[in-house]
Amino acid sequence: MGQMKPLFSRRKYWAHRFGVAPVLPISRKEMDDLGWDSCDIILVTGDGYVDHPSFGMALIGRLLESQGFRVGIISQPDWKSAEPFRALGKPNLFFGVTAGNMDSMVNRYTSDQRIRKDDAYTPGGEGGKRPDRSTIVYSQRCREAFGDVPIIIGGIEASLRRMAHYDYWSDKVRRSILFDSKADLLLYGNAERAIVEVAHRIAGGESIDAIRGIRGTASILGSQELSEITPLWQVMDFSKLPQQDVRIPTTTGRERGMTAIRLPSFEQAKRDRRLYAHTSRFFHLETNPGNARALLQSHGDQTLWINPPPLPLTTEELDQIYELPYTRRPHPSYGDASLPAYEMIRFSINIMRGCFGGCTFCSITEHEGRIIQSRSEESILREIEEVKAIPGFTGNISDLGGPTANMYRMRCKSREIESSCRRLSCVYPSICKHMDTNHKPLISLYRKARELPGIKRIFIASGLRYDLAVRSPEYVEELVTHHVGGYLKIAPEHTEEGPLSKMMKPGIDTFYRFREMFDRFSKKAGKEQYLIPYFIAAHPGTTDEDMANLALWLKQNRFRPDQVQNFLPTPMSLATTMYHTAQNPLRKVKPDTDEMPVPKGGRKRRVHKAFLRYHDPNNWPLLRQVLVAMGRGELIGSGKDKLVPAEQGGSRSRNREKPVSGKRGGNVRRGRSR
Repeated sequence: MGQMKPLFSRRKYWAHRFGVAPVLPISRKEMDDLGWDSCDIILVTGDGYVDHPSFGMALIGRLLESQGFRVGIISQPDWKSAEPFRALGKPNLFFGVTAGNMDSMVNRYTSDQRIRKDDAYTPGGEGGKRPDRSTIVYSQRCREAFGDVPIIIGGIEASLRRMAHYDYWSDKVRRSILFDSKADLLLYGNAERAIVEVAHRIAGGESIDAIRGIRGTASILGSQELSEITPLWQVMDFSKLPQQDVRIPTTTGRERGMTAIRLPSFEQAKRDRRLYAHTSRFFHLETNPGNARALLQSHGDQTLWINPPPLPLTTEELDQIYELPYTRRPHPSYGDASLPAYEMIRFSINIMRGCFGGCTFCSITEHEGRIIQSRSEESILREIEEVKAIPGFTGNISDLGGPTANMYRMRCKSREIESSCRRLSCVYPSICKHMDTNHKPLISLYRKARELPGIKRIFIASGLRYDLAVRSPEYVEELVTHHVGGYLKIAPEHTEEGPLSKMMKPGIDTFYRFREMFDRFSKKAGKEQYLIPYFIAAHPGTTDEDMANLALWLKQNRFRPDQVQNFLPTPMSLATTMYHTAQNPLRKVKPDTDEMPVPKGGRKRRVHKAFLRYHDPNNWPLLRQVLVAMGRGELIGSGKDKLVPAEQGGSRSRNREKPVSGKRGGNVRRGRSR
């Protein structure tokens, strides 16, 4: 598990002589046009094929192509039979399977478990083009199509379901997706290093069953294989709840590289919610690639083995990946059909990866990690020049960002401290003193990008971490003066300490500091611009009282959210653990730990959502009932200190509040947030 080879240092596979494909083929005819008799690797995805680095299959496909492999793509196949999975013939090396850029259950269902009518990753936005639990279904069909071909699963669905996990849609703990998909290997996180090594090793004649120990991979070990491997390792058993506070033993150097943590088994985690929370805590403590140890989790008589996370890519490697020969367009076969997810990012540039915020409701940490991986300024500017050639470009770049808008080139000041750190967040409860929060590289990038010929405006649409931004008034002024299109989205998420502490988000005072800067610099620039805040309803740790206080704050600040969303428990996040177990995995979980409040059930979640839309007359009857039951009847009536009007004559009050727009108004939507 030592250092891996540089990503582009391997000798290319012999098939590189076929050259670069204009687009990766999705049909036999396209293969014939390229002179291919077969594909070395076939990637199966639940998304429409867009040859753009923001789409995982295009990025992985072009990366494998750069290694010399012939890569075909089966996009959104009809999963009702195995025949569509034979469309490109039998792959010489393996099938790579993913649900797409989103977990298929998140893609298909709302937080209220209603089926979505559309799909942003499908041509025409048409819904229903992928099955529930797509990774599992696609893998099974690949096995039916060619039973002897290795199957490797990856992408965010596999990544977030790599171990025993709570599944919101079935309301139960499910086993690792490796078992249900019957795949041979799972790749998690940003898998470039792993997929390149696996591809070359299989191409070199190595059996998929012999490929173990690669960072960022997980596999299933039978009892015989486990008995052969574990004597070489120091296995630390944390499969039981601690009876008292215990310090997790630390390991260093080679010792850590040969140390594994035994977690509670799937059966234990499924049966005991405290053990599930204990498992989640240990999992999240082992996510730093500098000190993470391998994880073992029994599932019956087999054992899931999860290797430590992948090592971050260097700036040079990231530049090379993003400058592969993408067309940056949907596959030509889609014709004029609009692909909403592509339209959203068509004129945007991804400048970095990762997020060290650690928000408990967000899955970025579990997938991309906390260490920021940034592209070079030169590479980003070159991509802007390429975007200018895309049909329909009018001179506006829609975003320069990533998971978070303003973490570009930020990282720990000390590599030694970074490699030994076990904090779950670098910014909560306060910004770590070792974190370099310098915004100057980002300011420089903004200024150079604006100076490029043909560029009119560059907007910043990614979620802004405003607790970092307030440390750099120069950055806030640069942003507000040049990169805000009238409205800026930010995410306080809540106002009350109870839910904020469970989210690992800063207090509302930080929002006030940022708002003061935003208003001051907007006025200085002679612009009328507004903040659009996002809030979460029904997050674990939130009480009815918390939501009532948030609603009062919204009214006092003249915010009237339009479309709002309840907390969605996505697989394996810390907040999802809180939702399922009513335990707080941010602390040690013991047999006698108290339960926390968790808004569950249809009515409770409707109530919390209604508080966010306190101004909607349709919500007034429900809110009146709840406020009376809470003993907060004083909030019913007329006046600035009231939340909803009193009922008049047995019907809704005629004193309906009309939606307002302006500095504290607007259409507040729930979207990407940090």
